[in-house]
Amino acid sequence: MTYKPFDLTGKVALVTGGNRGIGLGMAEALAQSGADVAIWGTNEERNADAVKKLEAHGVRAYGRKVNVANEQEVVDGMLETVAAMGRIDSIFANAGIGYGAPSFTEMSTEVYRKVLSVNLDGVFWTLREGTRHMVERAKNGDPGGSLVGIASLAAIEGAARNQAYAATKGAVISMIRSTAVEFARHGIRANAILPGWIATDMTSQAQAAPAFAEKVIPRVPIRRWGEPEDFGGMAVYLASDASAYHTGTTLIIDGGYSIF
Repeated sequence: MTYKPFDLTGKVALVTGGNRGIGLGMAEALAQSGADVAIWGTNEERNADAVKKLEAHGVRAYGRKVNVANEQEVVDGMLETVAAMGRIDSIFANAGIGYGAPSFTEMSTEVYRKVLSVNLDGVFWTLREGTRHMVERAKNGDPGGSLVGIASLAAIEGAARNQAYAATKGAVISMIRSTAVEFARHGIRANAILPGWIATDMTSQAQAAPAFAEKVIPRVPIRRWGEPEDFGGMAVYLASDASAYHTGTTLIIDGGYSIF
């Protein structure tokens, strides 16, 4: 008999940046576990393709073009997503970009602002609007919800030439902890996921570099790149009732890289 708390039937999940990479890996696992899934992304064609993949699992799926770096688009997107899906039970603030520079001393203010606008402002607005919806539900006798911020190992390790990116990911962890404490009374949990070296579009240059393959990946105890599918189980757990008493933590998915 299947462990019932992992059954997501009747629940609705929102995944930002959900049309590819880690976001799509989580979205597909959520759909396979019975959740209806909404995805946000800036590419409408990829959104449509992702919706088809999710619907193939027999659930409702909804895609919307949202640039999370634009506050009004996030506000409107949350209202429209709730209207389309009826409710949102879990939110995975996953949308992000990964610009760096040859050196910290050469990192432009333009790059710094661009990274912050997506990776920090976008997460802030997404979680804020999602929390408003969940608190309103709680006041109407329907408490509960799960907020998940996708951070990075860069938040806790020295990410040379990536100061802007690292700063945003460290801030996501702090934001998650604050939210976990403030809204626990409404049954809302908040946790952060820290990916390691994962094979996505963001890491395509590193994947193609022989030196990286020779010097970095061998340091991963599991001896391979992570894949988007490796995040599915954690997404299902955090969206499910199995994690009802789990809040305020950082969950590392890196094949053991950070401890070796």
